[in-house]
Amino acid sequence: MNGVVDWLILHSPALIIAIPLLGAFLTILIGKIGPRIRNVFVIIIMAITSFLILLLVNDVFTNGIRTYVFGGGSTSIESSYAIRILFEIDGLNAFIAIIAAILPIVAIIYSWAFMKEHTGLDKYYTLILLMTAGMLGMILTGDLFNFFVFLEITSIASAALIAFYLDKQNSIQAAFKYIVISAIGALFLLFAVALFYGQYNALNMAVIANNISFTFIDKIALVVLFAALAMKAGIVPMHMWLPDAYGRAPASITVILIGTTLASLYGLFRVIFTIYGKYLFSFDSTQMALTLGVLIIILAVVTIVIGVFMALKQNDFKRMIAFAAIAEIGYMFLAVGAALSTYTFERGAAIISASGQMALKGGIFHIFNDALDVGLLFLVAGAVYYAAKETSLNKLGGLARNMKYTTVFFLIGLAAVSGLPPMNGFASKLIIYQSMFQINPLLTIVAILCSILLLAVFVKVFYSVFLGPKLPKFSGVKEVPKSMLIAMGIIASIIVFIGLFPNIFVENIVTPATNALQNATSYIGGVL
Repeated sequence: MNGVVDWLILHSPALIIAIPLLGAFLTILIGKIGPRIRNVFVIIIMAITSFLILLLVNDVFTNGIRTYVFGGGSTSIESSYAIRILFEIDGLNAFIAIIAAILPIVAIIYSWAFMKEHTGLDKYYTLILLMTAGMLGMILTGDLFNFFVFLEITSIASAALIAFYLDKQNSIQAAFKYIVISAIGALFLLFAVALFYGQYNALNMAVIANNISFTFIDKIALVVLFAALAMKAGIVPMHMWLPDAYGRAPASITVILIGTTLASLYGLFRVIFTIYGKYLFSFDSTQMALTLGVLIIILAVVTIVIGVFMALKQNDFKRMIAFAAIAEIGYMFLAVGAALSTYTFERGAAIISASGQMALKGGIFHIFNDALDVGLLFLVAGAVYYAAKETSLNKLGGLARNMKYTTVFFLIGLAAVSGLPPMNGFASKLIIYQSMFQINPLLTIVAILCSILLLAVFVKVFYSVFLGPKLPKFSGVKEVPKSMLIAMGIIASIIVFIGLFPNIFVENIVTPATNALQNATSYIGGVL
Protein backbone atom coordinates (compact mmCIF):
# COMPACT_ATOMS: atom_id res chain seq x y z
CA MET A 1 0.00 0.00 0.00
CA ASN A 2 2.81 2.41 0.91
CA GLY A 3 4.44 1.65 -2.43
CA VAL A 4 1.29 2.68 -4.29
CA VAL A 5 1.01 5.90 -2.30
CA ASP A 6 4.68 6.69 -2.90
CA TRP A 7 4.20 6.10 -6.63
CA LEU A 8 1.16 8.39 -6.67
CA ILE A 9 3.08 11.11 -4.84
CA LEU A 10 6.04 10.74 -7.20
CA HIS A 11 3.93 11.09 -10.35
CA SER A 12 1.20 13.30 -8.91
CA PRO A 13 2.25 16.44 -10.87
CA ALA A 14 1.68 14.61 -14.17
CA LEU A 15 -1.44 12.75 -13.00
CA ILE A 16 -3.08 15.95 -11.76
CA ILE A 17 -3.12 17.19 -15.36
CA ALA A 18 -3.54 13.85 -17.15
CA ILE A 19 -6.59 12.62 -15.24
CA PRO A 20 -8.93 15.59 -15.93
CA LEU A 21 -7.69 15.67 -19.55
CA LEU A 22 -8.47 11.98 -19.98
CA GLY A 23 -11.77 12.46 -18.15
CA ALA A 24 -12.70 15.31 -20.48
CA PHE A 25 -12.35 13.11 -23.55
CA LEU A 26 -14.17 10.18 -21.93
CA THR A 27 -17.08 12.30 -20.66
CA ILE A 28 -18.62 12.49 -24.13
CA LEU A 29 -18.57 8.69 -24.39
CA ILE A 30 -19.82 8.11 -20.84
CA GLY A 31 -22.63 10.59 -21.51
CA LYS A 32 -24.03 8.24 -24.15
CA ILE A 33 -24.81 5.73 -21.39
CA GLY A 34 -26.84 8.16 -19.29
CA PRO A 35 -26.71 11.53 -17.51
CA ARG A 36 -26.50 10.06 -14.00
CA ILE A 37 -23.54 7.85 -14.83
CA ARG A 38 -21.88 10.82 -16.53
CA ASN A 39 -22.40 13.02 -13.48
CA VAL A 40 -20.94 10.36 -11.18
CA PHE A 41 -18.01 9.84 -13.56
CA VAL A 42 -17.18 13.55 -13.63
CA ILE A 43 -17.26 13.94 -9.86
CA ILE A 44 -15.07 10.82 -9.47
CA ILE A 45 -12.52 12.30 -11.88
CA MET A 46 -12.42 15.53 -9.89
CA ALA A 47 -12.30 13.65 -6.58
CA ILE A 48 -9.27 11.65 -7.74
CA THR A 49 -7.61 14.83 -9.01
CA SER A 50 -8.26 16.61 -5.72
CA PHE A 51 -6.90 13.63 -3.75
CA LEU A 52 -3.70 13.75 -5.79
CA ILE A 53 -3.45 17.52 -5.22
CA LEU A 54 -3.73 16.98 -1.46
CA LEU A 55 -1.02 14.29 -1.59
CA LEU A 56 1.24 16.63 -3.55
CA VAL A 57 0.54 19.62 -1.30
CA ASN A 58 1.25 17.59 1.84
CA ASP A 59 4.51 16.35 0.32
CA VAL A 60 5.60 19.89 -0.60
CA PHE A 61 4.75 21.34 2.82
CA THR A 62 6.54 18.40 4.50
CA ASN A 63 9.59 17.82 2.31
CA GLY A 64 10.04 21.05 0.35
CA ILE A 65 10.07 21.90 -3.35
CA ARG A 66 9.08 19.19 -5.82
CA THR A 67 10.24 19.03 -9.44
CA TYR A 68 8.91 16.69 -12.10
CA VAL A 69 10.48 16.29 -15.53
CA PHE A 70 8.22 14.94 -18.27
CA GLY A 71 9.95 12.19 -20.21
CA GLY A 72 12.02 10.94 -17.29
CA GLY A 73 15.64 11.59 -16.54
CA SER A 74 17.21 13.81 -13.93
CA THR A 75 15.05 16.40 -12.24
CA SER A 76 17.83 18.97 -12.57
CA ILE A 77 18.13 21.15 -15.65
CA GLU A 78 21.42 22.05 -17.24
CA SER A 79 21.69 24.74 -19.86
CA SER A 80 21.70 22.23 -22.71
CA TYR A 81 18.39 20.77 -21.50
CA ALA A 82 16.70 24.01 -20.51
CA ILE A 83 13.83 23.47 -22.95
CA ARG A 84 12.58 20.30 -21.27
CA ILE A 85 9.05 20.35 -19.86
CA LEU A 86 9.25 20.58 -16.12
CA PHE A 87 6.78 21.18 -13.31
CA GLU A 88 8.05 22.79 -10.12
CA ILE A 89 5.89 23.02 -7.02
CA ASP A 90 6.77 25.07 -3.95
CA GLY A 91 4.65 26.42 -1.12
CA LEU A 92 3.10 29.13 -3.27
CA ASN A 93 1.66 27.11 -6.14
CA ALA A 94 0.79 24.30 -3.72
CA PHE A 95 -1.35 26.86 -1.90
CA ILE A 96 -3.05 27.99 -5.13
CA ALA A 97 -3.57 24.35 -6.15
CA ILE A 98 -5.74 23.83 -3.06
CA ILE A 99 -8.11 26.50 -4.38
CA ALA A 100 -8.09 24.84 -7.80
CA ALA A 101 -9.09 21.55 -6.13
CA ILE A 102 -12.06 22.96 -4.21
CA LEU A 103 -13.79 25.18 -6.78
CA PRO A 104 -14.40 22.66 -9.62
CA ILE A 105 -15.81 20.02 -7.23
CA VAL A 106 -18.24 22.55 -5.78
CA ALA A 107 -19.19 23.74 -9.27
CA ILE A 108 -19.88 20.19 -10.50
CA ILE A 109 -22.06 19.30 -7.50
CA TYR A 110 -23.94 22.59 -7.94
CA SER A 111 -24.41 21.90 -11.66
CA TRP A 112 -26.23 18.61 -11.16
CA ALA A 113 -29.50 20.42 -10.43
CA PHE A 114 -28.70 23.92 -11.67
CA MET A 115 -28.00 22.79 -15.26
CA LYS A 116 -30.29 19.76 -15.31
CA GLU A 117 -32.86 21.23 -17.69
CA HIS A 118 -30.31 22.32 -20.29
CA THR A 119 -29.10 20.37 -23.30
CA GLY A 120 -25.48 19.85 -24.30
CA LEU A 121 -24.37 18.87 -20.80
CA ASP A 122 -21.87 16.28 -22.08
CA LYS A 123 -19.96 19.15 -23.69
CA TYR A 124 -20.54 21.30 -20.61
CA TYR A 125 -18.82 18.83 -18.26
CA THR A 126 -16.10 18.12 -20.82
CA LEU A 127 -15.27 21.82 -20.95
CA ILE A 128 -15.25 22.04 -17.13
CA LEU A 129 -12.62 19.29 -16.97
CA LEU A 130 -10.57 20.93 -19.74
CA MET A 131 -10.82 24.27 -17.94
CA THR A 132 -9.69 22.64 -14.70
CA ALA A 133 -6.74 20.89 -16.39
CA GLY A 134 -5.64 24.18 -17.95
CA MET A 135 -5.92 26.04 -14.65
CA LEU A 136 -3.90 23.41 -12.81
CA GLY A 137 -1.29 23.43 -15.58
CA MET A 138 -0.88 27.19 -15.21
CA ILE A 139 -0.36 26.75 -11.48
CA LEU A 140 2.06 23.81 -11.49
CA THR A 141 4.27 24.42 -14.52
CA GLY A 142 7.80 25.72 -14.16
CA ASP A 143 8.02 26.62 -17.83
CA LEU A 144 6.85 29.90 -19.37
CA PHE A 145 5.86 28.42 -22.73
CA ASN A 146 3.84 25.71 -20.99
CA PHE A 147 2.19 28.47 -18.96
CA PHE A 148 1.16 30.05 -22.27
CA VAL A 149 -0.20 26.72 -23.58
CA PHE A 150 -2.24 26.03 -20.46
CA LEU A 151 -3.48 29.63 -20.45
CA GLU A 152 -4.80 29.08 -23.98
CA ILE A 153 -6.53 25.83 -22.99
CA THR A 154 -8.15 27.57 -20.03
CA SER A 155 -9.22 30.60 -22.09
CA ILE A 156 -10.82 28.60 -24.91
CA ALA A 157 -12.74 26.33 -22.52
CA SER A 158 -13.79 29.34 -20.41
CA ALA A 159 -15.04 31.29 -23.43
CA ALA A 160 -17.16 28.34 -24.56
CA LEU A 161 -18.69 27.99 -21.10
CA ILE A 162 -19.35 31.73 -20.76
CA ALA A 163 -21.34 31.47 -24.01
CA PHE A 164 -23.19 28.36 -22.84
CA TYR A 165 -26.54 30.18 -22.83
CA LEU A 166 -26.63 30.44 -26.62
CA ASP A 167 -30.16 31.84 -26.58
CA LYS A 168 -28.96 34.92 -24.69
CA GLN A 169 -27.22 37.56 -26.76
CA ASN A 170 -25.46 39.03 -23.73
CA SER A 171 -23.71 35.70 -23.09
CA ILE A 172 -22.36 35.59 -26.65
CA GLN A 173 -21.10 39.16 -26.36
CA ALA A 174 -19.45 38.44 -22.99
CA ALA A 175 -17.72 35.35 -24.41
CA PHE A 176 -16.53 37.28 -27.46
CA LYS A 177 -15.10 40.05 -25.27
CA TYR A 178 -13.43 37.45 -23.04
CA ILE A 179 -11.80 35.56 -25.91
CA VAL A 180 -10.53 38.80 -27.51
CA ILE A 181 -8.97 39.95 -24.23
CA SER A 182 -7.57 36.45 -23.64
CA ALA A 183 -6.06 36.36 -27.14
CA ILE A 184 -4.38 39.74 -26.60
CA GLY A 185 -3.03 38.64 -23.23
CA ALA A 186 -1.77 35.35 -24.67
CA LEU A 187 0.00 37.15 -27.53
CA PHE A 188 1.68 39.48 -25.05
CA LEU A 189 2.77 36.48 -23.00
CA LEU A 190 4.10 34.66 -26.07
CA PHE A 191 6.02 37.77 -27.11
CA ALA A 192 7.70 37.92 -23.68
CA VAL A 193 8.55 34.20 -23.92
CA ALA A 194 10.21 34.85 -27.29
CA LEU A 195 12.25 37.70 -25.80
CA PHE A 196 13.50 35.47 -23.00
CA TYR A 197 14.27 32.56 -25.30
CA GLY A 198 16.16 34.80 -27.69
CA GLN A 199 18.37 36.07 -24.88
CA TYR A 200 18.85 33.08 -22.60
CA ASN A 201 18.08 30.09 -24.82
CA ALA A 202 15.72 28.88 -22.11
CA LEU A 203 12.02 28.64 -21.35
CA ASN A 204 12.25 27.38 -17.77
CA MET A 205 11.38 30.04 -15.18
CA ALA A 206 14.18 29.05 -12.80
CA VAL A 207 16.82 29.08 -15.55
CA ILE A 208 15.64 32.50 -16.76
CA ALA A 209 15.54 33.83 -13.18
CA ASN A 210 19.08 32.59 -12.56
CA ASN A 211 20.49 34.19 -15.71
CA ILE A 212 18.45 37.38 -15.97
CA SER A 213 20.54 40.53 -16.21
CA PHE A 214 17.73 43.06 -16.57
CA THR A 215 18.70 44.35 -19.97
CA PHE A 216 16.47 46.71 -21.92
CA ILE A 217 14.81 43.67 -23.50
CA ASP A 218 14.17 42.21 -20.05
CA LYS A 219 12.47 45.47 -19.04
CA ILE A 220 10.24 45.24 -22.13
CA ALA A 221 9.41 41.64 -21.20
CA LEU A 222 8.50 42.74 -17.65
CA VAL A 223 6.12 45.42 -18.93
CA VAL A 224 4.52 43.01 -21.41
CA LEU A 225 4.12 40.23 -18.84
CA PHE A 226 2.76 42.63 -16.26
CA ALA A 227 0.18 43.99 -18.71
CA ALA A 228 -0.90 40.54 -19.91
CA LEU A 229 -1.30 38.93 -16.50
CA ALA A 230 -2.82 42.02 -14.86
CA MET A 231 -5.37 42.06 -17.68
CA LYS A 232 -6.23 38.40 -17.09
CA ALA A 233 -6.39 39.01 -13.34
CA GLY A 234 -8.94 41.81 -13.76
CA ILE A 235 -6.90 44.77 -12.50
CA VAL A 236 -8.30 48.23 -13.33
CA PRO A 237 -8.08 49.66 -16.01
CA MET A 238 -7.82 46.24 -17.70
CA HIS A 239 -10.93 44.85 -16.02
CA MET A 240 -13.46 45.46 -18.78
CA TRP A 241 -14.03 41.76 -19.51
CA LEU A 242 -14.61 40.59 -15.95
CA PRO A 243 -18.10 41.96 -15.09
CA ASP A 244 -19.52 40.64 -18.37
CA ALA A 245 -17.84 37.22 -18.12
CA TYR A 246 -18.69 36.73 -14.44
CA GLY A 247 -22.17 38.18 -14.85
CA ARG A 248 -23.28 36.28 -17.96
CA ALA A 249 -21.76 32.84 -17.39
CA PRO A 250 -23.75 30.20 -15.49
CA ALA A 251 -23.16 30.65 -11.76
CA SER A 252 -21.40 27.28 -11.53
CA ILE A 253 -18.94 28.35 -14.24
CA THR A 254 -18.33 31.72 -12.61
CA VAL A 255 -17.00 29.91 -9.55
CA ILE A 256 -14.31 28.19 -11.66
CA LEU A 257 -13.63 31.45 -13.54
CA ILE A 258 -12.64 32.93 -10.19
CA GLY A 259 -10.01 30.20 -9.95
CA THR A 260 -8.63 30.94 -13.42
CA THR A 261 -8.42 34.64 -12.56
CA LEU A 262 -6.44 33.84 -9.43
CA ALA A 263 -4.19 31.51 -11.47
CA SER A 264 -3.29 34.53 -13.62
CA LEU A 265 -2.66 36.55 -10.46
CA TYR A 266 -0.38 33.74 -9.29
CA GLY A 267 1.50 34.01 -12.61
CA LEU A 268 2.00 37.72 -11.97
CA PHE A 269 3.37 36.99 -8.49
CA ARG A 270 5.74 34.41 -9.96
CA VAL A 271 7.03 36.84 -12.59
CA ILE A 272 7.68 39.67 -10.12
CA PHE A 273 9.11 37.75 -7.18
CA THR A 274 10.76 34.76 -8.87
CA ILE A 275 11.78 35.59 -12.44
CA TYR A 276 12.71 39.21 -11.67
CA GLY A 277 13.25 38.81 -7.94
CA LYS A 278 17.00 38.26 -8.20
CA TYR A 279 17.39 41.71 -9.78
CA LEU A 280 14.58 43.66 -8.16
CA PHE A 281 15.71 42.64 -4.68
CA SER A 282 19.30 43.76 -5.12
CA PHE A 283 21.16 46.83 -3.93
CA ASP A 284 21.48 48.26 -7.46
CA SER A 285 17.75 48.23 -8.18
CA THR A 286 16.28 49.86 -5.10
CA GLN A 287 14.59 52.61 -7.11
CA MET A 288 13.21 50.16 -9.67
CA ALA A 289 11.53 48.00 -7.03
CA LEU A 290 10.19 51.07 -5.22
CA THR A 291 8.78 52.49 -8.45
CA LEU A 292 7.11 49.19 -9.32
CA GLY A 293 5.73 48.90 -5.79
CA VAL A 294 4.23 52.41 -5.87
CA LEU A 295 2.71 51.75 -9.30
CA ILE A 296 1.11 48.55 -8.04
CA ILE A 297 -0.24 50.32 -4.94
CA ILE A 298 -1.83 53.02 -7.13
CA LEU A 299 -3.40 50.41 -9.41
CA ALA A 300 -4.62 48.46 -6.37
CA VAL A 301 -6.28 51.50 -4.76
CA VAL A 302 -7.92 52.47 -8.05
CA THR A 303 -9.12 48.87 -8.50
CA ILE A 304 -10.63 48.80 -5.00
CA VAL A 305 -12.35 52.18 -5.35
CA ILE A 306 -13.73 51.61 -8.85
CA GLY A 307 -14.86 48.09 -7.99
CA VAL A 308 -16.79 49.29 -4.95
CA PHE A 309 -18.36 52.36 -6.56
CA MET A 310 -19.37 50.43 -9.68
CA ALA A 311 -20.95 47.77 -7.45
CA LEU A 312 -23.00 50.52 -5.76
CA LYS A 313 -24.77 51.47 -8.99
CA GLN A 314 -25.54 47.97 -10.28
CA ASN A 315 -29.09 46.62 -10.45
CA ASP A 316 -28.15 43.17 -11.72
CA PHE A 317 -27.34 40.73 -8.91
CA LYS A 318 -24.42 38.94 -10.61
CA ARG A 319 -22.84 42.06 -12.13
CA MET A 320 -22.89 43.67 -8.70
CA ILE A 321 -21.00 40.71 -7.24
CA ALA A 322 -18.59 40.82 -10.21
CA PHE A 323 -17.60 44.41 -9.45
CA ALA A 324 -17.22 43.49 -5.78
CA ALA A 325 -14.86 40.73 -6.95
CA ILE A 326 -12.77 43.34 -8.77
CA ALA A 327 -12.47 45.32 -5.54
CA GLU A 328 -11.32 42.20 -3.69
CA ILE A 329 -8.59 41.60 -6.26
CA GLY A 330 -7.37 45.11 -5.46
CA TYR A 331 -6.77 44.12 -1.83
CA MET A 332 -4.47 41.29 -2.93
CA PHE A 333 -2.63 43.57 -5.32
CA LEU A 334 -2.21 46.15 -2.56
CA ALA A 335 -0.23 43.61 -0.55
CA VAL A 336 2.18 43.00 -3.43
CA GLY A 337 2.82 46.72 -3.86
CA ALA A 338 3.46 47.08 -0.14
CA ALA A 339 6.02 44.28 -0.18
CA LEU A 340 7.90 45.77 -3.14
CA SER A 341 7.93 49.29 -1.75
CA THR A 342 9.16 48.46 1.76
CA TYR A 343 12.11 46.11 1.43
CA THR A 344 15.36 46.93 3.22
CA PHE A 345 18.97 45.68 3.28
CA GLU A 346 20.59 43.79 6.10
CA ARG A 347 24.20 42.51 5.85
CA GLY A 348 24.22 43.18 2.14
CA ALA A 349 21.06 41.15 1.47
CA ALA A 350 17.68 42.51 0.45
CA ILE A 351 14.75 41.54 2.67
CA ILE A 352 11.14 42.66 2.78
CA SER A 353 10.40 44.75 5.87
CA ALA A 354 8.28 43.30 8.66
CA SER A 355 5.26 45.37 7.62
CA GLY A 356 5.75 44.33 3.99
CA GLN A 357 5.94 40.66 4.98
CA MET A 358 2.76 41.03 7.01
CA ALA A 359 1.01 42.69 4.08
CA LEU A 360 2.14 39.94 1.73
CA LYS A 361 0.88 37.29 4.13
CA GLY A 362 -2.49 39.03 4.35
CA GLY A 363 -2.69 39.34 0.56
CA ILE A 364 -1.94 35.66 -0.02
CA PHE A 365 -4.40 34.69 2.72
CA HIS A 366 -6.99 36.86 1.00
CA ILE A 367 -6.53 34.99 -2.29
CA PHE A 368 -7.98 31.88 -0.69
CA ASN A 369 -10.69 33.80 1.16
CA ASP A 370 -11.73 35.73 -1.93
CA ALA A 371 -12.19 32.55 -3.97
CA LEU A 372 -14.49 31.16 -1.29
CA ASP A 373 -16.40 34.32 -0.37
CA VAL A 374 -17.10 35.63 -3.86
CA GLY A 375 -17.71 32.08 -5.08
CA LEU A 376 -20.39 31.57 -2.43
CA LEU A 377 -22.11 34.83 -3.38
CA PHE A 378 -22.23 33.80 -7.04
CA LEU A 379 -23.73 30.44 -6.09
CA VAL A 380 -26.39 32.27 -4.06
CA ALA A 381 -27.11 34.52 -7.04
CA GLY A 382 -27.45 31.42 -9.19
CA ALA A 383 -29.82 29.89 -6.66
CA VAL A 384 -31.97 33.03 -6.71
CA TYR A 385 -32.10 32.93 -10.51
CA TYR A 386 -32.91 29.20 -10.45
CA ALA A 387 -35.82 29.74 -8.07
CA ALA A 388 -37.18 33.11 -9.21
CA LYS A 389 -35.89 33.32 -12.83
CA GLU A 390 -34.85 36.91 -12.14
CA THR A 391 -31.57 38.73 -11.46
CA SER A 392 -32.73 42.36 -11.35
CA LEU A 393 -32.56 43.70 -7.80
CA ASN A 394 -35.50 46.00 -8.56
CA LYS A 395 -37.74 43.05 -9.37
CA LEU A 396 -36.89 40.74 -6.47
CA GLY A 397 -38.11 40.67 -2.88
CA GLY A 398 -39.28 38.56 0.03
CA LEU A 399 -37.43 35.39 -0.95
CA ALA A 400 -36.20 34.70 2.60
CA ARG A 401 -39.62 33.29 3.51
CA ASN A 402 -39.25 30.42 1.08
CA MET A 403 -35.45 30.16 0.72
CA LYS A 404 -34.21 30.07 4.30
CA TYR A 405 -31.00 28.11 3.70
CA THR A 406 -30.02 30.24 0.71
CA THR A 407 -30.62 33.34 2.83
CA VAL A 408 -28.30 32.05 5.54
CA PHE A 409 -25.61 31.29 2.95
CA PHE A 410 -25.93 34.81 1.56
CA LEU A 411 -25.50 36.30 5.03
CA ILE A 412 -22.32 34.23 5.50
CA GLY A 413 -20.99 35.42 2.14
CA LEU A 414 -22.01 39.01 2.90
CA ALA A 415 -20.16 39.02 6.22
CA ALA A 416 -17.09 37.31 4.73
CA VAL A 417 -16.66 39.62 1.73
CA SER A 418 -17.27 42.71 3.85
CA GLY A 419 -14.63 41.63 6.35
CA LEU A 420 -16.93 41.13 9.35
CA PRO A 421 -15.94 38.83 12.22
CA PRO A 422 -15.97 35.91 12.71
CA MET A 423 -15.72 35.11 8.98
CA ASN A 424 -12.52 34.37 7.07
CA GLY A 425 -12.52 37.71 5.22
CA PHE A 426 -12.14 39.52 8.52
CA ALA A 427 -8.93 37.62 9.34
CA SER A 428 -7.15 38.36 6.06
CA LYS A 429 -8.37 41.95 5.77
CA LEU A 430 -7.34 42.68 9.36
CA ILE A 431 -3.78 41.59 8.53
CA ILE A 432 -3.82 43.84 5.46
CA TYR A 433 -5.20 46.79 7.46
CA GLN A 434 -2.58 46.44 10.18
CA SER A 435 0.33 46.20 7.77
CA MET A 436 -0.93 49.07 5.60
CA PHE A 437 -1.26 51.30 8.67
CA GLN A 438 2.45 50.83 9.37
CA ILE A 439 3.31 51.66 5.77
CA ASN A 440 0.84 54.52 5.19
CA PRO A 441 -2.24 55.13 7.38
CA LEU A 442 -4.07 56.71 4.44
CA LEU A 443 -4.04 53.36 2.63
CA THR A 444 -5.67 51.72 5.64
CA ILE A 445 -8.37 54.40 5.76
CA VAL A 446 -9.19 53.92 2.08
CA ALA A 447 -9.25 50.13 2.43
CA ILE A 448 -11.53 50.22 5.49
CA LEU A 449 -13.90 52.80 3.98
CA CYS A 450 -14.24 50.71 0.83
CA SER A 451 -15.03 47.62 2.93
CA ILE A 452 -17.73 49.62 4.73
CA LEU A 453 -19.19 50.71 1.39
CA LEU A 454 -19.09 47.11 0.23
CA LEU A 455 -21.01 46.12 3.35
CA ALA A 456 -23.59 48.80 2.51
CA VAL A 457 -23.93 47.37 -1.01
CA PHE A 458 -24.63 43.86 0.23
CA VAL A 459 -27.00 45.02 2.98
CA LYS A 460 -28.97 46.78 0.24
CA VAL A 461 -28.96 43.56 -1.79
CA PHE A 462 -30.05 41.55 1.24
CA TYR A 463 -33.04 43.81 1.73
CA SER A 464 -33.92 43.95 -1.98
CA VAL A 465 -33.72 40.22 -2.60
CA PHE A 466 -34.54 38.45 0.64
CA LEU A 467 -36.47 40.93 2.79
CA GLY A 468 -39.13 43.46 2.00
CA PRO A 469 -42.63 42.67 0.77
CA LYS A 470 -43.11 39.36 -0.95
CA LEU A 471 -44.16 39.90 -4.55
CA PRO A 472 -47.16 37.87 -5.78
CA LYS A 473 -45.20 36.39 -8.70
CA PHE A 474 -42.81 34.74 -6.23
CA SER A 475 -45.52 33.06 -4.15
CA GLY A 476 -44.63 29.68 -5.62
CA VAL A 477 -40.88 30.00 -5.12
CA LYS A 478 -39.27 27.05 -3.34
CA GLU A 479 -35.86 26.32 -1.89
CA VAL A 480 -33.32 25.10 -4.44
CA PRO A 481 -32.48 21.36 -4.77
CA LYS A 482 -30.24 19.63 -2.24
CA SER A 483 -27.20 19.35 -4.52
CA MET A 484 -27.11 23.15 -4.85
CA LEU A 485 -27.48 23.56 -1.09
CA ILE A 486 -24.69 21.03 -0.49
CA ALA A 487 -22.37 22.94 -2.82
CA MET A 488 -23.08 26.23 -1.04
CA GLY A 489 -22.82 24.49 2.33
CA ILE A 490 -19.33 23.16 1.54
CA ILE A 491 -18.00 26.64 0.86
CA ALA A 492 -19.89 28.22 3.76
CA SER A 493 -18.48 25.61 6.16
CA ILE A 494 -14.91 26.30 5.04
CA ILE A 495 -15.50 30.05 5.39
CA VAL A 496 -16.76 29.69 8.97
CA PHE A 497 -14.01 27.22 9.94
CA ILE A 498 -11.21 29.49 8.68
CA GLY A 499 -12.89 32.48 10.34
CA LEU A 500 -13.04 30.69 13.71
CA PHE A 501 -9.55 29.16 13.51
CA PRO A 502 -7.49 31.46 11.26
CA ASN A 503 -4.19 30.71 13.02
CA ILE A 504 -4.33 27.04 12.00
CA PHE A 505 -4.71 28.00 8.36
CA VAL A 506 -2.16 30.82 8.47
CA GLU A 507 0.58 28.83 10.21
CA ASN A 508 0.26 25.64 8.17
CA ILE A 509 -0.65 26.89 4.69
CA VAL A 510 -0.37 30.67 4.28
CA THR A 511 3.04 31.12 5.93
CA PRO A 512 4.78 28.45 3.79
CA ALA A 513 3.25 30.04 0.69
CA THR A 514 4.45 33.51 1.74
CA ASN A 515 7.94 32.25 2.50
CA ALA A 516 8.13 30.51 -0.86
CA LEU A 517 7.07 33.67 -2.68
CA GLN A 518 9.85 35.68 -1.05
CA ASN A 519 12.54 33.05 -1.55
CA ALA A 520 13.41 33.01 -5.26
CA THR A 521 16.74 31.36 -4.49
CA SER A 522 15.05 28.18 -3.29
CA TYR A 523 12.84 28.02 -6.39
CA ILE A 524 15.90 28.45 -8.63
CA GLY A 525 17.87 25.92 -6.60
CA GLY A 526 15.09 23.36 -6.91
CA VAL A 527 15.87 23.09 -10.63
CA LEU A 528 19.55 23.97 -11.00
